[in-house]
Amino acid sequence: MTESNVRIVSLIPSGTEILAALGLTDMIVGRSHECDYPPEIKNRPICTQARLNTNAPSAEIHDKVNNLLQSALSIYQIKTDVLEQLQPTHIVTQDQCDVCAVSLSDVEKAVASLTHNSPQIISLQPNVLKDVWTDIERVSKAFNVDSVKVLENLEARVKIVEQKVQGLSLTELPKVACIEWTEPLMTASNWIPELINLAGGQSLFSVAGQPSAQLQWETLIASNPDAVIFLPCGFDLNRTRQEAQLLTQNPEWQKLHATQSGRVYITDGNAYFNRPGPRLADSLEILAEILHPEIFEYGYKGTGWEVL
Repeated sequence: MTESNVRIVSLIPSGTEILAALGLTDMIVGRSHECDYPPEIKNRPICTQARLNTNAPSAEIHDKVNNLLQSALSIYQIKTDVLEQLQPTHIVTQDQCDVCAVSLSDVEKAVASLTHNSPQIISLQPNVLKDVWTDIERVSKAFNVDSVKVLENLEARVKIVEQKVQGLSLTELPKVACIEWTEPLMTASNWIPELINLAGGQSLFSVAGQPSAQLQWETLIASNPDAVIFLPCGFDLNRTRQEAQLLTQNPEWQKLHATQSGRVYITDGNAYFNRPGPRLADSLEILAEILHPEIFEYGYKGTGWEVL
């Protein structure tokens, strides 16, 4: 297949970002409704839609998600008519989380219904940082492009952070609680605990490579973290601020060490932390800047994160 014949539909934001990093933006002919980066892909036809209102309160979103999943309905619908028109040669999707994007089985069903062609499905399944680098390599091989420069650059950025925090003593590594959802309270997992530890923190509650888990309010209060970082899935900085403020109204919140020392932070989880693509290197740099401002200043403050 020549390069000009390649027609890629990406149904996951991180996949779109991986394709773009590998120089394949021009071959993307369609995207998911959540693919918004890099900005130049925003004019591509949208191939998915959500079955729920993401502007609803957190608890309502959570309940709706659960109800849909329990009735064996996907949270997202694939617009098979758009897919049919686009005639993709490849579809990039994921098999990591039913809440984050279209599921692999949905894509397989949609592809089975196409009459014109049967595109190759590339499914990403990252749980830890190394998986993301492997996915980048896999995508590059599928399209016969080189991933060495991209990966060397990402790994070098990780190494820089790692080396700069190496000399810190255990007492200088803050205990960090990362909140991925506020109602119900959930802690961030998968690659997040790893990023926290790389950035010179000690990740509380979560195990690297495991899915996010619910957290009891009492457990959060009892653990008394040195820093709390909000990075709700799919929310930008403003929406995260609203969500965090609801939680911080609780009287017990004021007693936390993190609150008293002014170390409660909000981030743009949608752009950074929740997308297992090249911008996880940016996410690490954001965490390094938050946890060790005496060592790092990358300039993400105000766009990627803020003090609450």
